Amino acid sequence: MKKDQMTPGRRALLRGAAVFGLAATAGCAGTERPSAPGPTAPGGAAAGGPPAARALKPSAYRLQPMTGHGPPHAARAVPRVRTKPILRMDGEGRTMVLTFDDGPDPRYTPGILRTLRRYDVRAMFFVCGEMAVGNLDLLREMADDGHLIGNHTWTHPLLPKMTRSAMREEIERTCEVVEEAVGEPPAWFRAPYGAWNRNAFQLGADLGMEPLAWTVDTLDWTEPGTGTIIRRVRAGAAPGVVVLSHDAGGNRSQSVEALRTYLPELIDSGYRITVPSRYEM
Repeated sequence: MKKDQMTPGRRALLRGAAVFGLAATAGCAGTERPSAPGPTAPGGAAAGGPPAARALKPSAYRLQPMTGHGPPHAARAVPRVRTKPILRMDGEGRTMVLTFDDGPDPRYTPGILRTLRRYDVRAMFFVCGEMAVGNLDLLREMADDGHLIGNHTWTHPLLPKMTRSAMREEIERTCEVVEEAVGEPPAWFRAPYGAWNRNAFQLGADLGMEPLAWTVDTLDWTEPGTGTIIRRVRAGAAPGVVVLSHDAGGNRSQSVEALRTYLPELIDSGYRITVPSRYEM
């Protein structure tokens, strides 16, 4: 199956997954896109089957010691375990955060990076390990441009349906790939479909990451049209807002094109597009 195609049965399953994620969150606003069967790695290999059908290699990744934003080998503080994800960011003035999930994809991520670079703004990319491992150059480009790379698991599974050990494997492997590529592990974690549970919060914290959800969902995974994506961002723009978009998981050309329009509009309206530092509540 191509990345941007889904069977009717798969659509029904993933709609149920999004609802399940809301019930498990107790505070998470909105639902993330029911993706195609997960990202497809470059070369056409299917990449998002059920966790039980995918053999994950043991990971050597461990939290201690872990490099942070300070000198090499500096230990990073373990965040407290939350009971709900962060939905918006506190900050001075009219600040907004743009986030892109499921990549990197060499067909769409470079276009997003070019637009962000043109306007000299930073964003967050929540990457899936199976996509990242074949596109390490794009991870390095993100880091070189000052963007934050977050963890979006390895295969984009529904975490509350997984055992704790399988969930840890999904999250650890992606941490490992990111750290190997850019020299430091991710500090932020986003559960696929916005489906969180106690184990997801605990494991994310154990691995040094804060849980981030979103305030505005562009629903770009539905391919609603470039104009519709732009209108949704305009309507949701407000200080502290976190915008959810995608740079992989299907045809994301509309997302790439929409960014070229709404980003300069936000800047002209006085918004500062930025990325968070370690969040404290």
